[in-house]
Amino acid sequence: MKKGWERKTLGDEFQTATGNTPPKGNAKFYGDFMPLVKPPELTDSFIESSEDGLSKLGSTVARTLPPNSILVSCIGNLGKIALNTVAVAFNQQINAILPDPRKAVPEFMFYQVLSDGFRDQLEALASGTTVPIVNKSKFNSVGIVIPPLAEQQRIVGILDEAFAGLATAKATAEKNLQNARSLFESHLQSVFSQRGKGWVEKPLGECFRLKSGDGLTSKSMKVGAYPVFGGNGIAGMHNVFNLSGDNVIVGRVGALCGNARHITEKIWLTDNAFRIVDPGFEFDGSFLTYLLNHKNLRSLARQAAQPVISNSSLKDLVLNFPVLVEQRRIAGQLDALSTETQLLAAIYQQKLLALEALKKSLLHQAFSGEL
Repeated sequence: MKKGWERKTLGDEFQTATGNTPPKGNAKFYGDFMPLVKPPELTDSFIESSEDGLSKLGSTVARTLPPNSILVSCIGNLGKIALNTVAVAFNQQINAILPDPRKAVPEFMFYQVLSDGFRDQLEALASGTTVPIVNKSKFNSVGIVIPPLAEQQRIVGILDEAFAGLATAKATAEKNLQNARSLFESHLQSVFSQRGKGWVEKPLGECFRLKSGDGLTSKSMKVGAYPVFGGNGIAGMHNVFNLSGDNVIVGRVGALCGNARHITEKIWLTDNAFRIVDPGFEFDGSFLTYLLNHKNLRSLARQAAQPVISNSSLKDLVLNFPVLVEQRRIAGQLDALSTETQLLAAIYQQKLLALEALKKSLLHQAFSGEL
């Protein structure tokens, strides 16, 4: 450890507190006098407002924090944090570190609590099997480092500048990722809205029929070489197949029902998905897949316990398509653009991962005395 740095625990150095929630049955406790912060509002950033608020009376029965406290989620999604810029109340799922300007610069503690080293300690201390919990006693035992205040200020200055640059780079990468995806969607929209000569319009019920696959429980699934497709995509692998050749399949039930896929491999299709049969017109599988996904079949699902589509719910949906040779030409263009879009998306996703790794590296260096 660097000269002048001290290794302490939170409980040794700071006052900590666990939040509470004033009785919700008393409407007089709630209002807009003070924010009441809950874990979903901890976004590893600064916080000055919240969805719920307390009245002045409510703030007298709540646990409150002065500005520049560090709020840490300690139940469920451990380690999400925020630094409050105004006085706030906070609920029982949050532990907080109260500021002490004699010991630490608030932003220094914010960055330290944001580091993987701090979060790893929380996870190691957590009790509970289904929902991890770190109570106040365990929270107080988390180890921290305390350099001299001047050194803290230096580190904060470096991290502030670096994180501002990282935020700008991240925003640019995210925008580029969004633009790449929007470009493909825009081209897809133009293909199916600016139809050329020879296109026809027919209700789906005249174009083909949807037929379910075969039932297969997870218990009877035997691991093998063939993907098992259900309503939401691949649900496992099986040792036999029930569908081969060139097929278009559509999720029948579930959150992603209506999603279409062009399949040319051997698969097991469950009864939670359809395959297209009895075509009344010639269709290219790739073109038809683009067309069906563009039509957003899920929007026509019946809402039961789970969304479900059927022949009856889709039969009147109008499909627009050209002759087979034109379908193949369009599908080829869309395939090429889709591949390019996916490559661009992969590049921007990799940039985002690299930026996050750099952020973690800087935090590690900062609190190991290497920055």
